Amino acid sequence: MITLKGSPGSPYTRKMLALLRYRRIPYRLVTGGHDSHMDLPQAKVNLLPTFYFDSGDGELEAVVDSTPIIRRLEDEFPGRSVLPESPAIRFLDYLLEDYGDEWLTKAMFHYRWYYDADVKMAGEILPFWSGITTPQDEIDKRTRIFTERQVGRLYVVGSNDQTAAVIESSYRRFLQLFSAHLESYPFLMGSRPGASDFAAHGQLTQLTQFDPTPAHIAIHEGQRVYAWVSLMEDLSGLEAAADDWITPDNIPATLEDLFSEMGRCYVPVMLANAGALDQGADSVEAEVEGSRWVQQPFPYQAKCLQWIRIEYARLGEDDRAVVNAVLDGTGCDQLF
Repeated sequence: MITLKGSPGSPYTRKMLALLRYRRIPYRLVTGGHDSHMDLPQAKVNLLPTFYFDSGDGELEAVVDSTPIIRRLEDEFPGRSVLPESPAIRFLDYLLEDYGDEWLTKAMFHYRWYYDADVKMAGEILPFWSGITTPQDEIDKRTRIFTERQVGRLYVVGSNDQTAAVIESSYRRFLQLFSAHLESYPFLMGSRPGASDFAAHGQLTQLTQFDPTPAHIAIHEGQRVYAWVSLMEDLSGLEAAADDWITPDNIPATLEDLFSEMGRCYVPVMLANAGALDQGADSVEAEVEGSRWVQQPFPYQAKCLQWIRIEYARLGEDDRAVVNAVLDGTGCDQLF
């Protein structure tokens, strides 16, 4: 049984819980307030979810970062894979997973800590998830400290008065484009979910079903996506077949439209971030949708870009041709 520590307010926790249920991997979730009696090791970086794997010498190893954890689970628990069999489709799934993890999360963090109603909701509810019986005066103290810290960290994802319109218009377009895709396919990767589906799901659990401002938008502009998020929570009853994946010769136009959306915002920011880090710059500056984008350099996202390029380089000639044909003209081809 896999042990992991997480929280309902963590989109990456929700990403991985849904994946564990779909893959029928037994797990034990430890939430705040329930782990004080457990002797669990600390991860090098305190992030949620934290998974605890057997290190091989009888000790537990604390591991974070959902994308490599998904691949580790594939090796340790065969069957019901979330990685498409075709290398070309698997790469496209990988690219969409990164979009969910690294771009949709900007919308999630932005809405949660930018608007007063969302700040109030998060500040008053999230502290209870660290201990439901915590006295109210302690909750009030945590609310003040936590809210001030999170609002003060908006710059980390690039959220500010100038970039707000870019982030919010991108979220609305994603709802529209994903809704169009869901009219023909129940998942991004066809008739069975890929890793990208769980990445999008994790962020959307917060955007559509917790934070009031983006949830209101989803209810009125993305009802199909809103419903999809609820269905994704537990896919343990879904029977998946090998031919349920989309194929290299049958990639829907609706998926290509999503890659075009990635090319509009995600790509220029990822490239500018990597460039700033290469140059040792103090800030990332880019033009996105005709607006000036400024944020603090984010080393982890530069690593994400490097990993994407490594995966692209590993593709064989035929698979790379498939990927190139899909991404050509979307803006995503600039990543390579």
